[in-house]
Amino acid sequence: MVRIGTHSGSFHCDEALGCFLLQQTSAFKDAQLVRTRDPAVLQDLDVVIDVGGVYDPSANRFDHHQREFDQVFGHGFNTKLSSAGLVYKHYGKEIIAELNGLPVDHPDVQTIYLAVYKHFMEAIDAIDNGVNQWDSSEPPKYVNNTHLSARVGQLNPNWNEEQSNAELDRRFAKAMQLTGQEFLESVRWYSKVWMPARRYVREAIEQRFEVDKSGEIIKLATVVPWKEHLYELEEELGTEKPITFCIYEDTREQKWRVQAVSEAPGSFINRKGLPTPWRGLRDEALSQVSGIPGCVFVHASGFIGGNATEAGVIDMARQGLVQE
Repeated sequence: MVRIGTHSGSFHCDEALGCFLLQQTSAFKDAQLVRTRDPAVLQDLDVVIDVGGVYDPSANRFDHHQREFDQVFGHGFNTKLSSAGLVYKHYGKEIIAELNGLPVDHPDVQTIYLAVYKHFMEAIDAIDNGVNQWDSSEPPKYVNNTHLSARVGQLNPNWNEEQSNAELDRRFAKAMQLTGQEFLESVRWYSKVWMPARRYVREAIEQRFEVDKSGEIIKLATVVPWKEHLYELEEELGTEKPITFCIYEDTREQKWRVQAVSEAPGSFINRKGLPTPWRGLRDEALSQVSGIPGCVFVHASGFIGGNATEAGVIDMARQGLVQE
């Protein structure tokens, strides 16, 4: 029987998830879990994480508590890894490939591997290593005890509850199930929702000159999550000019939308918004001011507008490009 070792006693998100991840690999699938701090027991186990004071992937040892430990994920990420991050770094592509029925060297596997680290794994590494989400001496403006690491911590027995090893092991199994389910859901979303959307955004960028000769307007063939992909694909494809506006059809309302591209992901500052005189206007008043038939609205901030037709939103975007 193959055995995975981690420490006994109270537990954290990183080793719970790390143990789950190991059980998804071909080498440690359905392995027995051993929770102990006894070095004599640990040395005979097939893989050990978050305990033992050794990081040596050739010996299947994945601890990160030693003073000299400085491993990061790479690929532009510099957060120090937790035990879960170490397991993901070494086995994440294998797990993602298996979940998607793809070979490990398939380019989609690499893309999803990096996206899951960025949006799911890195926060677990950062929280476990005490990395603040922002650089400030100011206290946080609100308390957030609903993130995954906090919820795993709350699975530990309270001071006035049973503290036996058997009870801790039972709760640790729940922590593995919780972290594992959220990891699988993250991989599913990035594989089945996020990744297919990327193909539509790539296609839109490649065909941008068919929309307008400026190359600064893209048209999505269908409504998809597009913003994050846009910035990455601009860099990957080496676009000469940044994309300024994105147009797409809102099939629920049978109207077309034109949306400004912000300067950076999550920013409320646009590369160029829709013209200021249009902002806050609707319907005929907007059409009269803009000189474009079929206008529906322009948001007061100028980041989005609507028109009854595709030709209308293209005209709105073109006027947005040439405004002073």
